[in-house]
Amino acid sequence: MAQQPAKPVTTFRTTAKTTQPEAPVNFIFNKDNYKLFIIAIAIVALGFVLMAGTTDIYSNTKIVVAPIVVLAGFGVGFYAILRKPASKA
Repeated sequence: MAQQPAKPVTTFRTTAKTTQPEAPVNFIFNKDNYKLFIIAIAIVALGFVLMAGTTDIYSNTKIVVAPIVVLAGFGVGFYAILRKPASKA
């Protein structure tokens, strides 16, 4: 039997970690934005619950109040997304 050539040995070097201080992570949204967004989701959900309401198709709640509540929830959501976080000075 013929002998196969030996495989080359690979060595792994460990790289030394630099001890540079890490920069603080800046998120796009802060805690207040997330709270407002959760409130907006709750308002939209309330509007859809109002739309599902009673069996009366032509009730004022289903036709007038519920769409206004849903649009208000979307408005709060847009405000939560577009609101700039307060600067930490």
